[in-house]
Amino acid sequence: MLVLGVDPGLATTGWALVDQERGKLRLLGAGCWRTPAEADHGTRLLQLWEAIGGMLQSSGPSSVAMERLFFSRNTSTAMAVSQARGVLVCAVAKARLPLHEYTPAEVKQSVTGSGSAGKLQVARMVRMILGAAVPVGPDDVTDACAVGICHQHASGLRGAVVGASRR
Repeated sequence: MLVLGVDPGLATTGWALVDQERGKLRLLGAGCWRTPAEADHGTRLLQLWEAIGGMLQSSGPSSVAMERLFFSRNTSTAMAVSQARGVLVCAVAKARLPLHEYTPAEVKQSVTGSGSAGKLQVARMVRMILGAAVPVGPDDVTDACAVGICHQHASGLRGAVVGASRR
């Protein structure tokens, strides 16, 4: 099962293609889409739309996993990220793919065993799970990998529960 993990943002959106084969997770690619700060807002949103649309078409994931937003302070940042996230969600819907959303605490819990883990602990565990293939870069890339891992773990758990309930 191939999952596109996404960490949404207006300036930088992290993405990761996390595959699962025979119970082993493997990173097929990861990176980030960047939009220039000097571009107008609409242009930046269009660039994200085109980037994820191209990724969905070229990579053919079976589903998309995205981090839910959690902001407690900066409302202007929250609005920009919310708009970027909306564009990404619409592109996923247009591609008719299932979208699965996870809170930051759910992602951290799935990857590290603690919902309050720090960025360094998450990054360390992502590298342990996926191996050296994780590119060194902004936190957005690592976070997208973590979201992909979280969804793979959640899917495996859902499958096990469904299988057990049929017995």
